[in-house]
Amino acid sequence: MAKPFIKPVITPREAAAYAAPGKSLMVGGFNYGGAPYTIIEALCDSGVKDIDLICVDTSYFQTKVPGPVGVARLVTNGQLRSLVASHIGLNKKTQELYTSGKLKIELIPMGTFVERIRAGGAGLGGILTLTGVDTVYEEGRETVELDGRRYILERPLRADTAFIRAYKADAAGNLVYYGTNRNFNPTMATAAARVVAEVDEVVPLGEIDPNNVVTPGIFIDALVLKGDGEYASRT
Repeated sequence: MAKPFIKPVITPREAAAYAAPGKSLMVGGFNYGGAPYTIIEALCDSGVKDIDLICVDTSYFQTKVPGPVGVARLVTNGQLRSLVASHIGLNKKTQELYTSGKLKIELIPMGTFVERIRAGGAGLGGILTLTGVDTVYEEGRETVELDGRRYILERPLRADTAFIRAYKADAAGNLVYYGTNRNFNPTMATAAARVVAEVDEVVPLGEIDPNNVVTPGIFIDALVLKGDGEYASRT
């Protein structure tokens, strides 16, 4: 399906409606930084379940934090069917679901995580990595031997939809990032069939220097303006 040249600016609720039961969803950011909080909140409020989430971590849910933060609400709400992630150490609910077998989780090294997404965006059949060789991580995974060394074959990651966070967009969806906005968001923008970017502002064509564009608008389907929620307002 062709993406429009001038990107529609939609509501967070409209963006959340792109996530459907049984469909895969990438969400950018890491820790507190660079997450599309406004869209995430709308997604949590929508109540959609059976999401196959691809996100590097499941944010915070523990006694030191007042309530689940960001994608942690998806976990505590029971909205996930499966999870591909690298870090769940700060979310006690994710850990409980994992150890009890109530949530299917694939834990992979962070560098492998982003490389699998990059491979998905580049149309590659997979990547070869030494990370995890001769460890329990290798068990059950396909390996390839080249020049006397054994590599783990990692398959690409793609998603039906990606929700990402950027600093600024122009009307054509060309994106500029700032600081922690770069946490996985530019890579995820290339690896999903539909991509919605949450931004601080949308400026007219020509106001962003082409040399500063990180994600070209050809990857973007729609834009959402950042809200004033507690976490959205500070990232």
